[in-house]
Amino acid sequence: MTRPHAPRIVYVNGAFLPFEEARIPIMDRGFLFGDGIYEVTAVLEGRLIDNDPHLLRLDRSLAGIGIRNPYSLAEWTTIQRQLMRDNALEEGLIYIEVTRGVYEREFTCPPDIPPTVVMFTQVKPVRDNPNLTRGAAIITVPDLRWARRDIKSTALLAQVLAKQEAKAAGVAEAWMVEDGFVTEGASSTAFLVTENDEIVTRPLSQAVLPGITRMAIIEVAKAMGLRLVERPFAVEEIATAREAFFTSASTIAMPVVQVDGRQVGGGQPGPVVRALRERYLAAVMEQPREDARQS
Repeated sequence: MTRPHAPRIVYVNGAFLPFEEARIPIMDRGFLFGDGIYEVTAVLEGRLIDNDPHLLRLDRSLAGIGIRNPYSLAEWTTIQRQLMRDNALEEGLIYIEVTRGVYEREFTCPPDIPPTVVMFTQVKPVRDNPNLTRGAAIITVPDLRWARRDIKSTALLAQVLAKQEAKAAGVAEAWMVEDGFVTEGASSTAFLVTENDEIVTRPLSQAVLPGITRMAIIEVAKAMGLRLVERPFAVEEIATAREAFFTSASTIAMPVVQVDGRQVGGGQPGPVVRALRERYLAAVMEQPREDARQS
């Protein structure tokens, strides 16, 4: 948690500033065009969770749209740790955004303008969530996004609309659907556990974001000897699944008990997602705290 009454410190283009003093120009291309990349790392009990894979995905996404990565992995991590210290962040998220930079509003710009970097922390529950004990309800919505969903672009209008629809329906998440098949959640990766005890999730491609928590949970499943199948699954398959769940940095592994008003797996969180989550968290808590790394 943050210190009581302490100023919130953010990072903008090389400077650590109080939140109230942080500014970016109106001609920033991230503001005007959504011309940028973002990344989010979870923090749990003073630990950066899966941070190196998140930063490597940031590098890949930046390269995918031709923005120079302004920092090395070690430099990014140093800034993250400083933000954690400045905000006394024990549990929550660290957000990174890199835009192409500032230029007059034109669709093209010189290739060598300096990128804009903005970073901030958010206090949020990562380990505990009310939906964990009762399970989450979700809805399905059409997938309206652009073709390069593997790039973690800041242009998130389709996801915003999906999240708004989910909120209006009183549910936790929306799974997006294309040609009858689930692609992924608005901010998560979708999984099923079939009647044959197979854990199913869509394979990586340009159609989905390569989720970092997805990758970590898959490794946990393999270590536990569970059967994993990477293939698309149709919306109709959800009704016969033993379990459904979604993964993300902020939710880790969240059981789904209702989709479009229909129960999944008897309407209760299942044993597979509980076991995956517990094993994942146990591994995380074996890692040293960031302040211990610095001592």
